[in-house]
Amino acid sequence: MAAAGFWDNVEKSQVVMTEFKALNASLKPIVELLKSSDDLGVLMEFAEADPSAEALQELTAAADELEANFSQVELQAMLSEPEDSMSAYVQVQAGEGGTDSCDWASMLMRMYQRWAEERGFSTELLDISPAEEAGVRSATFAIRGPQVYGLLKGETGVHRLIRISPFDSAGRRQTSFAAVDVVPELDDSFQVEIDWSKDIREDIQRSGGAGGQHVNKTDSSIQLTHLATGVIVRCENERSQHKNRATARKMMIAKLYKMEMDRRDAEKAARRELKTKIGFGGEPLRHYVLHPESYAKDARSGYKIGNPQALLDGKLDPFLEAYLRWKLQQSKPTS
Repeated sequence: MAAAGFWDNVEKSQVVMTEFKALNASLKPIVELLKSSDDLGVLMEFAEADPSAEALQELTAAADELEANFSQVELQAMLSEPEDSMSAYVQVQAGEGGTDSCDWASMLMRMYQRWAEERGFSTELLDISPAEEAGVRSATFAIRGPQVYGLLKGETGVHRLIRISPFDSAGRRQTSFAAVDVVPELDDSFQVEIDWSKDIREDIQRSGGAGGQHVNKTDSSIQLTHLATGVIVRCENERSQHKNRATARKMMIAKLYKMEMDRRDAEKAARRELKTKIGFGGEPLRHYVLHPESYAKDARSGYKIGNPQALLDGKLDPFLEAYLRWKLQQSKPTS
């Protein structure tokens, strides 16, 4: 990166920067673990020489820190697939529940954006279809940063909300559903065979989302349909039709790659006689209950908190880590 002319090729330099951030993200927990291990060793020597209550308290705190850092290294080891280091495209889509479900989809969108903001990741809205009364029918956005896909990959599936509906004049309880789909934003090292002229239908549309008068008057929105699978992607965030097409193609490649990964995972699960009902198109993977009780619970890992608002405000990490540990446990051979 310090070499002369490194920044002359912007596209190439961005790939290197992404790799650099991913390597740093992998290295940091290990460095912290080694440091806390050294600190514990020093404090053990001090405690032997001075077995006071204060020394014991410092030793206990250092041991707790070492355990926490070891947990982070463990988590890092779970993100071992090549695509885990990538950024991600996140799509939220309203399901059953009318206006409440559209509002629920927008709440999920905010949850992921707040999570990204707290981690210092960038977000970019690529496509949005607002609902008539409130919320969104669907939205697609990118979250960019090291290991975003690896952390969020377990979020794909149906999310269920139970609450008193703010749109019901009688104040009745409402159950709403929304689907989340997460795919990796792949770089050029990942290849998917696509004949863009034969396999894909391209539709050019007038942009209807945010972007000002220019976007709304220009036929710049690109929608791509993969004819064999029916997979559809759409991008309208740029004024340039060319840029929207390039982004839509990247999204299509990512979707098809993810479909192939899911197919292989399903075959592995079938060979091991595992059930895969929970997830996209199956049972809800997470329940968010705001009334009559107040909790959020993951149906796979069993992780549960009594303050669902914290989760909806972006405090997502405990659920992500619980899923990854559950996934690791599922992959272990049974005796």
